[in-house]
Order: sequence, then structure tokens, then C-alpha cells
Amino acid sequence: MTMAIDLSADASAPRPATPGRYLFGPVADFLMLGGSAFLILPVLFLVPLEYEGLLAATMVFVAYLVNYPHFAHSYQIFYRNFARKVSGDGYDRSLQLRYIFAGILVPLIMCAFFAYGAATSNARLLGYAANAMFFFVGWHYVKQGYGMLMVDAVLKRKFFDERDKKVLLVNSYAVWILAWLQTNTVVTQGQYYGLQYYTFAAPSWITDVALLAAVASTATTILMLINRWRRNGGALPYNGLVAYVASLYLWILIARINPLWLLVVPALHSLQYLAVVWRYQTNVERDVADAEKDPEPKVLSVVGPLYRLRVLGFIVGGAALGYLGFWLIPFVLTALIPYDKAVLGSSLFFFIVLIFINVHHYFLDNVMWRRGNPEVSKYLFR
Repeated sequence: MTMAIDLSADASAPRPATPGRYLFGPVADFLMLGGSAFLILPVLFLVPLEYEGLLAATMVFVAYLVNYPHFAHSYQIFYRNFARKVSGDGYDRSLQLRYIFAGILVPLIMCAFFAYGAATSNARLLGYAANAMFFFVGWHYVKQGYGMLMVDAVLKRKFFDERDKKVLLVNSYAVWILAWLQTNTVVTQGQYYGLQYYTFAAPSWITDVALLAAVASTATTILMLINRWRRNGGALPYNGLVAYVASLYLWILIARINPLWLLVVPALHSLQYLAVVWRYQTNVERDVADAEKDPEPKVLSVVGPLYRLRVLGFIVGGAALGYLGFWLIPFVLTALIPYDKAVLGSSLFFFIVLIFINVHHYFLDNVMWRRGNPEVSKYLFR
């Protein structure tokens, strides 16, 4: 469900790029970055709610293909050459410390938290983890939308200056805060994998202030985009804008407009993430000396050059890792580790793993895709 890209430094000082560059192509970029949301949402209003069960079952299958790999890929990239990253070999001190914090300290802290909550059968404490996940998910969605816009701006060489970026970021946070406050107002408590959780009640005037801030920042953003469109000679990174609008407004602000829409949004967010990750990994593999060689045995040549086979292996590995993390590991833990099922329900470890991966995913991406990461500047914009 989650990713926080910060590529603002790359947008202001990008690698050479040809105007009109895409991650995969104009249509593919449009659909993967968020355009498909504008096509799917209207259709869902025509689908009777009695089909919710069928759609939910379909999205479980889609999760294997899209959602789970999107989480797994962040682990594959983050922990690759991890020893070099934590030792600071080729990374500045700030980025080195961020890798140590996100890659070592955060999972240790979360493991200690969940272990204590499970050992003491403290359902209310564990319920706070669900609140934390929903908090970080919204933050992550809007930062990813902003990041996609920055990526497309670099590829199209339609850049935003520092003031423009601040306007876009302020609007992202304003919309996210409004959506989070509205959710806390509408949903005061709920069940998540059998565990009760409670939202945080906020005075209505705070939500009103947040609404005004979101409206004002949205208006300011529209004016900024019109001005930038004029400066760019009537052009903007349109696929990036589609990603930005879909992430903020369709996936966060109005996510509850349709019960069926809530089932689809995570897959669309994951697809947006995969567009960048697959392009990035393709460039990584093409940088290897034997990338253009034919694979062995010859029967594998149907895939194409060796780098394509390696990218396919990366994708298949992500799918397998996703299945391992979301299903096999919690299933084994449930079978092997006793706990108070009367208090914590029968799906405790599925709850823990899902929360753990979602929250940790936010911290991983906040390091991998941030400014100053040499791997991003080297491979994403080639």
C-alpha cells in the first residue's frame, strides 16, 4: 500500500535526457502511473454492491500479481549490497545513517513492539499499530504521487523550480491531513484482522481548518500549474500530473466514495510503484557487461537478451518473496507460536506481518528514493 519518493534534487540537476522520454511508453505510463484510476472509478459506480464479494476475491488474486511484489521489490532493492550501504562505501554520511535506521533499527523496534504486545495479550496496544499504518499509508501515497510527477518532469525536461515544488508538497500534505482527519471523524473504531482499533477523535473545527487549507492549496497549485504551462510553451509532464492528481484526490481524499473503490485503490497504487521499479531494475541490469548476450540454454533466448531474463527473475523473485512474507511466514508462525486467541483473535500473525511490512515499506522507500542517493540518479533516468 505504501512509497515516499523524493527526487527533487534529481529534478533540478538531472542526468541528460531526451525530450519525450517515458518509463515504458505514453500509453503504458498513463495507465500505470494513475490514468487507469480515471477509467475504473466511473465503471465501479455501475457495479451493484452485491458483487463486492466477487470483486474482493478478484483483488486477492491481483494482490499476488501486483500488491505483494510491490512491497517485496522494495526489500530486494534496499537490502542489495546492504553491507556497502551501512559502511558508507559510496554513500554520504547522512544517507548511510538513514540506511542503518530504516534497515536495522526500525525493524528491531517494531519486532520488540509486536513481541511485547503479543506476549502480554495487549490488544489495545497492538491496535495502535493499525492506526500507525493508516497514518503512514496516506502520507506515503501522496509522497509517491509527488515523486511520480518529479520523475515525469525529469524525463520530459519540463522542470519545476523550488517554489513550484514547495507548492506541490504543501498541497500534498494538506490533502493528506484532511483525508486523515475525515477518516477519524467517520470511523471511530473498527476491526482489522480480528483486532479492535480506535481512531483519534479530533474537534470538528480542526477538520474545517484542514478543509480550508486543502482548498486553498489546491487552488494555489492550479494557478502554479497554469503559470508553469505558459512558461513551458504550453506543455507539462502530463502523465506525472495524472499520477499526482490520482494519488492525492482519487486514492486518498475520496477513497471512501465507493466501497468497491477501496478494494481497487491499493492495486493501482502498487502498479504506479512498479512502473518506476521495473524501469529502474531494467536499467540496473542493462548496465552489466554481458547484458546484451543471449541467455543459456538457447531455449531462454525467446525472452531476449540476458538483461531481460534477469529482470524477469527479479519480478518472479518479488512475487515469491511477497507470497512468503504475506502468507507462508504468518501461517507458520500461527502454527508454531502459542498465544491467547480468545483475546487477540485467530489471525494475529497475519495482522502483525501486514502492519510490519506496510510501515517498514514507508521507511525503506523514504531512504531509497530520496535526493542524493547515487543509485537513483544513475539508473532511474537513463
